[in-house]
Amino acid sequence: MLHVLRGAELNVARGEVVALIGPSGAGKSTLLHIAGLLEKPDRGEVRLGGEDCGSLDDERRTALRRGHLGFVYQFHHLLPEFSALENIVVPQMIAGKSKPEAELRALDLLARLGLKDRADHRPGQLSGGEQQRVAIARALANKPSVLLADEPTGNLDPDTADGVFAELVALAKDQGLAALIATHNPALAARMDRTVRLDHGVLVQV
Repeated sequence: MLHVLRGAELNVARGEVVALIGPSGAGKSTLLHIAGLLEKPDRGEVRLGGEDCGSLDDERRTALRRGHLGFVYQFHHLLPEFSALENIVVPQMIAGKSKPEAELRALDLLARLGLKDRADHRPGQLSGGEQQRVAIARALANKPSVLLADEPTGNLDPDTADGVFAELVALAKDQGLAALIATHNPALAARMDRTVRLDHGVLVQV
């Protein structure tokens, strides 16, 4: 049996942006998947707003992910046949919002990310940085309480990455999210509230 995490313990408070660092293969993505209720740990607890999520059934875990968790990945995974606006509207409608309400929220997020004029463009018509901004807007569309990001700027050039990261952190802070962001970039990690390192399956405060 391969032990990826060994008693890793972490609390992230609302309004706090925490950097998660560690070498490739250390288990950062596994930790994010467990925190995001995508995988179940063999032992231990995952608490969201005080609720122990370990014993919940799949339906309840899915509901928590939809309503309380936002995910941003290194690759945007936008739906290519939909516009930027539609990519942000769809998850809101799945969560039960009306289309007009979802469109208002999507347009507000796009405006805050400097993409108001790109709302009708499909992903293939957007630059890499613009696509990742849309992915950020999609992650925040349902007003989650927790944001989990796995190398969200790792696929961008340094200048674009810097701008996208600044916008991500600003939105997370403004909305009072608890944010955990995995990164290999020490300069970006230094701009977050604190940094934890995953070392042999244990989280160590840096």
